[in-house]
Amino acid sequence: MRFGIQVGHLGGPLDELRRLWRFADERGFDWFSVSDHFQETPGQGGGEPCFESITTLTAAALETKRVRVGCLVFCVSYRHPIVLAKAITAIDVLSNGRVSCGLGAGWHEPEYRAYGIPFPSAGTREDQLEEYAQVLRLLFDEQYADFKGEHYTLVHAPNFPKPVQRRLPIWIGGGGEKRTLRTTARYADGWNVPYISPAQWKSKNEVLDRWCERTRRDPRAIARTVNVGFYMGADDGGARRGEERFQKEWGANESRTGFLRGTGRESAATVAAYRDAGAEQLNIALRAGPYDWAALGAFAQDVMPQFR
Repeated sequence: MRFGIQVGHLGGPLDELRRLWRFADERGFDWFSVSDHFQETPGQGGGEPCFESITTLTAAALETKRVRVGCLVFCVSYRHPIVLAKAITAIDVLSNGRVSCGLGAGWHEPEYRAYGIPFPSAGTREDQLEEYAQVLRLLFDEQYADFKGEHYTLVHAPNFPKPVQRRLPIWIGGGGEKRTLRTTARYADGWNVPYISPAQWKSKNEVLDRWCERTRRDPRAIARTVNVGFYMGADDGGARRGEERFQKEWGANESRTGFLRGTGRESAATVAAYRDAGAEQLNIALRAGPYDWAALGAFAQDVMPQFR
């Protein structure tokens, strides 16, 4: 398996974030990704710090040497495709070909409303996602891009320089079985879904396989990944503190089960369940720091090597 670190809320503190992406680079993680929000999520009143994703990702790319960097996911409602394409291309050049571009249809309605961003129906947002993925592929790959859709239009549109990577990976995040996974099968190089159980992940992975069959896409061309919340402790005391943090960040009524909780032994059993379900990569998902560095070190030293 491959392993990554995903930061679900870029609230800092900044020195903790910088230490985290350096930790990922130095301790054998394959992936470091950030989230794309303008305020904390889940919402806590909007008063918490939240760094902008592209700027943060650029800093992470410049301060690492080997780990792949990306965003899971960039919301298609927040930027015109050429704005994101230019930014990602620049990061790819700066990182010498280590960036991946995740996309999502958007979901956090309070954030849209707070900033006056139109929040169309789910069907419209899925339509936008499908067009957006095609437009980015053209901007990354073609000398000049032409596209005429309902939501986006390109006319002999350039994007120079080109990315360093011959095929810069486009990922799609989400588990919608009728639209999101169909778009993934048609246009994506990777797929990610967060916080669901191994059994739920396996079920959605099988749906993606069926969409690949219908669209005549080789299912092996799409990387299959999962995000799991990280509340592991290095020892029993750390596990208790991790549980306190889980309750603070998610609450007692959280029904999803895609989290690493308890000690390393318990977390390893959960990782094994995702591996057996077919996950090729598991990203531990953190929120704002400060972080439990003993737990992170234990995961890198004791859990990850069992699955390499």
